Amino acid sequence: MTGTYRVEVYWVRGTDGRAIQVLEQIARLGITGVQTLAISDLTFVRGELGPDQVDRIARELLVDPVVEEYRASPITTKPAGNPSAAASQQHVIEVGFHPGVTDPVAGHVRRRAAMLCSEGLDTFTTGTRYVLEGDLQPEDLHRIARELLCNEVIQSYTVGEMVPAFVPDAAPSDDVAVVAIRDLDDSSLLRLSTSRVLFLSLPELQAIQSAFRTLGRDPTDVELEILAQTWSEHCLHKTFKATIDYRCEGGMPRIGAGSPHTETIPGLIGTYLRAATERLARPWVRSAFVDNAGIIDFDDDYEISFKVETHNHPSALEPFGGANTGIGGVIRDVIGVSARPIAATDVLCFAPLDMADSGVPSGTLHPRRIAQGVVAGIEDYGNKMGIPTVNGAILYDPGYVANPLVYCGCVGIAPKGGHRTDPQPGDCIVALGGRTGRDGMHGATFSSAELTHDTGTTVGSVVQIGDPITEKAVLDAILQARDEGLYSAITDCGAGGFSSAVGEIGKDVGVDVDLCSVPLKYPGLRPWEIWLSEAQERMVLAVPEDAVARLAEICATYDVEWTVIGRFSGDGRLRVRYGEKLIADLPMAFVHEGWPRLTLDATW
Repeated sequence: MTGTYRVEVYWVRGTDGRAIQVLEQIARLGITGVQTLAISDLTFVRGELGPDQVDRIARELLVDPVVEEYRASPITTKPAGNPSAAASQQHVIEVGFHPGVTDPVAGHVRRRAAMLCSEGLDTFTTGTRYVLEGDLQPEDLHRIARELLCNEVIQSYTVGEMVPAFVPDAAPSDDVAVVAIRDLDDSSLLRLSTSRVLFLSLPELQAIQSAFRTLGRDPTDVELEILAQTWSEHCLHKTFKATIDYRCEGGMPRIGAGSPHTETIPGLIGTYLRAATERLARPWVRSAFVDNAGIIDFDDDYEISFKVETHNHPSALEPFGGANTGIGGVIRDVIGVSARPIAATDVLCFAPLDMADSGVPSGTLHPRRIAQGVVAGIEDYGNKMGIPTVNGAILYDPGYVANPLVYCGCVGIAPKGGHRTDPQPGDCIVALGGRTGRDGMHGATFSSAELTHDTGTTVGSVVQIGDPITEKAVLDAILQARDEGLYSAITDCGAGGFSSAVGEIGKDVGVDVDLCSVPLKYPGLRPWEIWLSEAQERMVLAVPEDAVARLAEICATYDVEWTVIGRFSGDGRLRVRYGEKLIADLPMAFVHEGWPRLTLDATW
């Protein structure tokens, strides 16, 4: 019979630094009634298990016996509630993830527990318990929970004991909607873009509408999401590629031009940034502007790669997760050029940490909380992968109050000639690493959005959850596969998930994918969600069929999940299936080149 157990792990020796930090934060809120604080880690186990099996899982996986002890008990009645309901001075707040939000700790515990208990396990989830002693009112407890302990974008809290939020059971879904856009007027197109979190401009929506009028049909939700992701500012850099009508009316003209004058600039990237690199034509520049990271020669035997990227919007919503997956993303980009990450860097910009609460816009986190979460997220990911942060900077300005600047960078090293970028028709499309979930949905399109007071409520699904332990295993498997020459191309699943990874790696070849074979964190995801999910720590490889068996052996060695999700077709089309159902069929040329170019005006 299936039962649920609650395991609480708590400190018994030494000082819990977490409690000291939270007490300092509570004092800064002006709440003075807290005398002591104890923090415990909660793990909830569901399955056909007996108390002895749960005790073994707790002893061997959850507890550090030097400084911790635990208590485990079955959950057979409703939670006891908050002791403060009586005259007690003890108050309990418990925090856990929303159902469906990726819980990396629970995932790893479950996989290790399966080695101890081969049968009976169902699922795990985790939480945190805070026990506060002191004279506190209910409004004090809710303020402490909301402003310090719980981020309601991804978590919920209970004053008293929580009910564990397991993912509800759901059947696999092949639900694909056809989105009627051919007959919509301009205002209806814009409403559609907002309601579906596409953040496409009217000219882009009109281009899509025109293309499907030519095809004589409406797009599926999968096709519409593919175009929104591929044409997002994050993936396409539309502003830097826009044509600029420049007019100098006096003052400082462009060097080499008279004043006044006008000119047309066919894109900043091509005219200035990329053109400068190509004009210099340094022989030690091996790759620039075309891959996951830039690559230059280091010496006669090795090359180094470097990638820097911002993760501003996610860090504004969920500072720890946003920065955690920001640094994880650039590490993954370096792996995506077949290199070993060796160092991290960051530049962080926040509003002043002592800013008055009245200066913080409604619906946004206080700069102090953002800064604490961002710094913790960066150090957490690097530490767990063994990658040091070697330099960086932290700057403060009131302009960053609602949207911090979070630059994350990574340096990698690789033997010369080890990175391959030439997928061939017939190669298998292999996905390996983390499983696909609902986290990180619409992250690419969301980066084009303006943050408002209700952003966390309306697009909370964009928040990504990092899992550095999985990425470390993926790194080890990829490096061995590289050294054995087992793949012909590689990229990471960043913004846009499989849509961007498979779409970009197969841009010049064409792909045919079946989403039925994608490993999921939980059932019930719709096909467009599987295709667009930005769940972290996943890589896509082009693998010749005769190399798949050896890649499987390597993945088994490092405990890395993998699967073949399709093939490179050679016909120049992007086809996505869910079993026998064709859910997307678009020419690669339209997906990558069909967007209407912007024209911007600039005046000096």
